[in-house]
Amino acid sequence: MREPIRKLEDAEEMTGQKPVRLVVAALILRRAKGDGAKGDGPSEVEVLICQRKADQPMSLKWEFPGGKIEAGESSEDALARELDEELGIKAVIGRRVAQVRHKYRNGGAIDLQFFVVREFDGPLENRIFNDVRWTPLTELPGYDFLAADLGLIRDLSEGKLL
Repeated sequence: MREPIRKLEDAEEMTGQKPVRLVVAALILRRAKGDGAKGDGPSEVEVLICQRKADQPMSLKWEFPGGKIEAGESSEDALARELDEELGIKAVIGRRVAQVRHKYRNGGAIDLQFFVVREFDGPLENRIFNDVRWTPLTELPGYDFLAADLGLIRDLSEGKLL
């Protein structure tokens, strides 16, 4: 007798591995207010960071806005959609500056792409986060970020990526 064909979910259960989730995040940048300096070094640029709510997984950790790529979406389209849903803005998605693959202790893994956003329309509106704030790139290491973001945080704060 032939063995029945298994659905993908069944194969996942058999191997004990979870599929890699494809995720995008935005580095929404602006020149620091009151900064008359010329240039775009890490001390002259601020980035928008967001804090997860207390009732979410990895509660109260800081992250960059973004989310999962849905089937049929490009990375850029997914990020534009997520920024509209989370912050109420119509963003102009710039170049991809980093890609990280991270495996969490629970066995889950993500493939995370970071894109620069320098322009957007509409006022920022915090729709889902505990807190949203602009912070200088040099101060990023002082926040408790998600593990997947830590290498990027180091590089941003040292002026290596932008």
